[in-house]
Amino acid sequence: MTQRSTHVGESLTYAAVGASQAPDLLYYPPAGFRPTEDRIRLGSGIERFEAATATLLSWGVQRGSGIEVTNVELPSPTDTDYTGLIYDETGKPLAPLHDESEQAYTADGTARVCAGMSADLVIKTFGLKIAAPVRVVLVIEEPNRAGFAYGTLPGHPEQGEESFIVVREPDDSVYFVVRSFSRASTWWYRLGSPVLRFQQRAMTRRYLRALLPGRTQ
Repeated sequence: MTQRSTHVGESLTYAAVGASQAPDLLYYPPAGFRPTEDRIRLGSGIERFEAATATLLSWGVQRGSGIEVTNVELPSPTDTDYTGLIYDETGKPLAPLHDESEQAYTADGTARVCAGMSADLVIKTFGLKIAAPVRVVLVIEEPNRAGFAYGTLPGHPEQGEESFIVVREPDDSVYFVVRSFSRASTWWYRLGSPVLRFQQRAMTRRYLRALLPGRTQ
């Protein structure tokens, strides 16, 4: 496994940034990509929603699934390929990408997920460690809906985007929804596509279990 010291200046490896939130993703995914959507009920009530959100936005789903989150980097002015920015007519950002003085941290010092943050997700599979570089492309923090999505960077086995959203429904029930669209990033990964899809489905099942009651604080 080769880990990069920085992802500053690297561009996402796909064009449809934010498409994981498209209502018709399962029927009309970006051309050439395979869409998925899975959900699980976490319980009900505002306390369950807030606990799940706090865990989710501190990389808790990934860590709770056995993934090591390393090389976490806050946004750089050169990383502009994520949603949430406002541009003028010339394409110049009208506001700073990120104010580090306002960056939130968890009790253990972990930087809270924010748009533009990048990281290496180190996945153990078949006795190997594979570093999958990603960048957070959007963060959602609404009264009854919260979460984030990340997209792939160069070196990731796949190309595409994955989102992790906690939703509190009108009947007070709380669900965790994982949506993605992806494809193999290189010809050698395409040769192993069946194995890659199997691993993706196995990881999604781990994601869904990571926010179940008893596993969040």
